[in-house]
Amino acid sequence: MSTSARRAPAHSPGNRARIGLWIVGGLLALLIAFGLFSRVWTDWLWFRSLDMTSVYTTQLGTSITLFLVFGLVMAAIVGGNAWLALKLRPKTRGRAESAMVERSRELIEKRTTSAVVIPAAVVGLFAGIAGGAQTMTYLAWREKTPFGVEDPWTGLDASFFVFDYPWWQFIIGFLLAALVISTMIAISLHFIVGALRSLGPRVLSSSGQNLRALQSPFSPAAQTHLSILFALLLVVWAGQLLLDRVGYSIGTSGMFTGVGYTDDNARSTAKLIMVVIALLCATLFAINARVRRWSLAGLSIVTMIISSLVVSGIYPALLQQIYVKPSEQDKERPYIQAHLDATRQAYGLNNVQIQEGYTARTTATAGQLKADAEALPAIRLMDPSLISPAVEHLQQVRGYYSFQNVLDVDRYTIDGKATDIVLAAREVDVNNIDQSWNNLHTVYTHGYGLVAAMGNQSQSNGEPVWAAGGIPVTGTLPEHEPRIYFGELASQYVVVGAPQGTAPVEFDQPTGNQGDATKNTYSGKGGVPIGNPITRLSYAARFADANLLLSNRVNADSKIMYDRQPLQRVQQVAPWLTWDKDTYPAVVNGRVVWIVDGYTTSANYPNSQRTDLRTATSDAVSDTMRMQQDKPVNYMRNSVKGIVDAYDGTVTLYAWDEAEPVLQTWLKVFPDVLQPKSAIPAELLSHLRYPQDLFKVQRQMMTRYHTTNALTWVQGSDVWQVPDDPVKAGGKKEPPYYLSIKWPGDPQPVYSQTATFVPSGRENLRSYMAVNADASSPDYGKIRVLQMDDANQIAGPGQTMNAITTDPVVAEKLRPFLNQGSATAMYGNLMTLPLGGGLLYVLPIYTERQVGSAGYPALQFVAVRFGEHVGIGETLQQALDSVFGGDSGASTDENEPDDQTPNNTPPTEVDAQITKLLGEADASFAAADAALKAGDLAAYQKHIADARTKVAQALALQKNR
Repeated sequence: MSTSARRAPAHSPGNRARIGLWIVGGLLALLIAFGLFSRVWTDWLWFRSLDMTSVYTTQLGTSITLFLVFGLVMAAIVGGNAWLALKLRPKTRGRAESAMVERSRELIEKRTTSAVVIPAAVVGLFAGIAGGAQTMTYLAWREKTPFGVEDPWTGLDASFFVFDYPWWQFIIGFLLAALVISTMIAISLHFIVGALRSLGPRVLSSSGQNLRALQSPFSPAAQTHLSILFALLLVVWAGQLLLDRVGYSIGTSGMFTGVGYTDDNARSTAKLIMVVIALLCATLFAINARVRRWSLAGLSIVTMIISSLVVSGIYPALLQQIYVKPSEQDKERPYIQAHLDATRQAYGLNNVQIQEGYTARTTATAGQLKADAEALPAIRLMDPSLISPAVEHLQQVRGYYSFQNVLDVDRYTIDGKATDIVLAAREVDVNNIDQSWNNLHTVYTHGYGLVAAMGNQSQSNGEPVWAAGGIPVTGTLPEHEPRIYFGELASQYVVVGAPQGTAPVEFDQPTGNQGDATKNTYSGKGGVPIGNPITRLSYAARFADANLLLSNRVNADSKIMYDRQPLQRVQQVAPWLTWDKDTYPAVVNGRVVWIVDGYTTSANYPNSQRTDLRTATSDAVSDTMRMQQDKPVNYMRNSVKGIVDAYDGTVTLYAWDEAEPVLQTWLKVFPDVLQPKSAIPAELLSHLRYPQDLFKVQRQMMTRYHTTNALTWVQGSDVWQVPDDPVKAGGKKEPPYYLSIKWPGDPQPVYSQTATFVPSGRENLRSYMAVNADASSPDYGKIRVLQMDDANQIAGPGQTMNAITTDPVVAEKLRPFLNQGSATAMYGNLMTLPLGGGLLYVLPIYTERQVGSAGYPALQFVAVRFGEHVGIGETLQQALDSVFGGDSGASTDENEPDDQTPNNTPPTEVDAQITKLLGEADASFAAADAALKAGDLAAYQKHIADARTKVAQALALQKNR
């Protein structure tokens, strides 16, 4: 039969199946390729919209280069050894010892190229991915900047450990992996092709000799090949040992991070000995490649293993237990001292000023606060972690707006005075709107305005005194663009913009002419234009959303905004920084901006104690917010201030600690990303503050590293701890507070961040710490500590909270609110301030006001404690006067409560009527929202009118009561 007759027809089922598979495979490959293209293209467009393309191209180009280099090198090493193993197969060999090996041999010999290329490609792919993941490590190594600080034990600059060590660790690990995989593949192939034989059972000669024992299990060529591989493995391992030797400076063994006595006097020497032994063994394996006597090479390996156990294991352990432990304090003292110095330097604690033996006054007399009169009006009574429900209820305006659970604290000049302000941005909460595509992505595109409350005042009914609020925004804050397209709650992408003359579709203000809603068309420079069909298709693929192609809301002038949360934006623009999780809004030059603090960190600063970032920054308040990542650090600096414009999303980064070596390194990598510190506008500078997460980490480290005495440290005789929050249950740490305080001896109050410490295992106050948080101050970042006199114990936060709540006068004041169901007492943040020659505790007390089914806190009382004296009043002024002999000697500048309507009166029948009317008004507003979503404008206007009538009736009752 002819060949053509034997060939299957083109239309046969087998051929059709193969063609179908090729088509499906081709389409799948095209989809994957377009998916990759759309991701790369849209990422580049995003960075271009921020004028930050150099960040993206540098990272992408470096990642691709490292992927190719390490992938190809790994593939070449593995593939080359696989090819060599096949090349060196014996020309004559017997049948394989098992059928499976024989089948494998036949398959490999038929498909030699595949046997080499496939494992090389697979391993090379994974190696390339691993190499690409080292992009930031490589860039930092390439552009490293010296610290100018030497490790006392190795003489190496700190930059070696921060930049070089991680890169060389990866390189050595890569080479070890390449050689181990190559050796395993080579042994497998030598065995399959017959160059390596199993010893099997003994075969005895007539004289009783073991004939197999006289035969080498390797062919000469295989022996040479494997000997060289083993020699190279040992050389690379010797390099790993050398790296491990200097790595003791960043290792943790025993009590602390860094070099200890045994590391310096035993383990380091042991590493050198093992390096010599490893190189000698490598030499013997190299010789074995020629003389082919495995006994000597094998003996060298056994010797190396025994030496490692003795020199690296037994000897250091015996030295530690027999020689170091009995006199550990003396032996470890120089190493602990170096550890203390390095830790304090790495966390910026080396210049902390500690006033030891501070004798806090505990007696209270009339006029005692006269010298601190300037500080009293700055005491913040509005608790940012508690009053969010009040802001939500009183300033939400509509159900689709919302605020963060924990508000922010900033400072503004109001009536010529620097004033602490509690503020938040009014943003759209997508969980409270109809989930149609148009609503989510084209209608509810932005929030509206800042809401700000005076930190030190309340209205006579306990509600905040508004510095800004309402829609349109009114108040004492500077005028600003109120629309917030980029914010902490902006989780979804939105499409904005339209041709001129097109009717606007973006919901702007919930009130307008005749009760209708006003709408807006975005006109800023933010977002990525998507009028181009290819761009639109790319974004449809990125978000897996065909509506971007089908909706008539997407037009030639449309822009897409995504990754709209401030933290997302700065993390993408500067991924080499660790960012503070507390972003806060401010009005700067007529715009709302988000301020984010960026840190340069490392876990490899020599001899500095390593800590976990999440653990160190966790407290009773942060656990209700966005938390830090689990990340070990032992070096931290606030090197960058990041700014995100709330209207157009522009990201501006300012170099804050310009001389910091890690920042200098990244400035070489990304030279166009940061602006100099001198470029910070004065108005912005007035809102920058000392960052919260850095202060929390420093606070955590101060619990042990406040001392500079090695003996005190190792004995643990003066260990502090951060007290548990006395207000919130759960055993969480007390948070630090932003307050304007007057430090003893200073002429005027300074915006600060404060914290307290108690002795380990006890509750009395051990010390009080504050940092100057005002970025415009020449003393910004100055940390000072008042360490209490041992002979005069001061109550700690927990003891003070207990003293206040059990005080008979306080209990009597609170009884009406604790014993009836329409209001509940809630405690605000317990603040500690250095006043009157001692320490003053201030505790705002709120009651829950019920409105319909919801409730919100209103300030009812303020309790204070000074020494053993407890006072309570409807205002801070009243509370202070009650403690200091009827006259504290200074004014708090508060609004005095209305004498005819005392705040400690339980709710009356009139209150119930007001509550009922306001609840009905809320229901009418909700019905109006539903009608608006349904497009029923007539019903919307009716419900709005009903709601306004109910509110007017409630106001009339309040006025006439």
